[in-house]
Amino acid sequence: MSSRESDKDYEDHEDYEAIEAELRALGDLLDTPAPPPADVAAAVRTRLTSTPAPDPSPGTSEAGGTREARERRDPPPVPQRRRRRVARWKVVTAVVVAVAALVAATPQGRAAVVRILSFAGIELRVGDTAPPPVTTTAPLPGERTVAPTEVPRMARTPAALGPPQRTTVSDGGRVVSMFWPDGIRLDQFDGTLDPYLFKKLGPPYPDFTEVGGRTAWWIKGDHPLGYISRQDGTEVPLRQAGPTLIWQHGTLNLRLEGLTSKEEAVRVAESLG
Repeated sequence: MSSRESDKDYEDHEDYEAIEAELRALGDLLDTPAPPPADVAAAVRTRLTSTPAPDPSPGTSEAGGTREARERRDPPPVPQRRRRRVARWKVVTAVVVAVAALVAATPQGRAAVVRILSFAGIELRVGDTAPPPVTTTAPLPGERTVAPTEVPRMARTPAALGPPQRTTVSDGGRVVSMFWPDGIRLDQFDGTLDPYLFKKLGPPYPDFTEVGGRTAWWIKGDHPLGYISRQDGTEVPLRQAGPTLIWQHGTLNLRLEGLTSKEEAVRVAESLG
C-alpha cells in the first residue's frame, strides 16, 4: 500500500471516529423516555437513507476506472479531504435534523424545546398542558386612574375603538392601561430588554400573525397573567386574562385583550394612532 493510500485511510478513519464522537455527544443531550411514534421513526429512516454517502471505495469510482486515473485526467476542483468533510457534515446534519423532528413530535420534546418565548416585554411560558387558572385578581403595582390630561405622552389610542372609558397608570407611570366596554383593554409600556409581564400557556398554542407588517402573537384562549418586579424579579399573579394580541409599535410594547377574533384584534391594532 502506498503512503498516499495509507494517509487517506487514516484520514477516513479519523473522519468516521469524529462522526461517532459527535453523535454520541448528541445522544447524551437527549432524554426521550417514550418510544417515537411510528410516523416519526419512518421519517427519520427516510432522511438518513436519502443522505448522500461519502465517496465509494478508497481506490475506485462507479465509473471512469481508478480514482488515481480519474484524477490524472480531470483533477477535482475540491480537495478530497474537504469533500470527505462535506460528506461527513451531511450525515451529521441529517441526524441532527431528524432528531429535532423526533424531539418536537413528542410531548417530552415539546416541553423541552418550546419552553419560553420573550416578546414585546412579555414572557410566554408554554407548557404541554393547560396551566391552572388564576382565581384571584390583583392590580398592577401602584395602579391609579388618571384624567385624560395626565396620560403619558408615549401612550397611543386605537382609532377603531375611540376614546377609552377609563385610563390608568402603574409602576411609577411606566405602564398605561386603557379600558373599553365588554372587557377590552390595552396595556402599553416602553421597550425593555427584560420581560415585564408573564403569561402561562398551554394548548391552544400562540398563533403567529402580523400588525402593520411586523411580528405579532395571538393568544386565543384564557390564560394566567402575572407581573415581574423590576427590582428583585418577584412574580405576582394578576388575573386570568382573555384572548390577547401582543405586538410592538416603535419602542412601545402592547397587549390588546378582550377581542375574540384575531382578525378583529389585528384591525384594531393597526389603527393605533
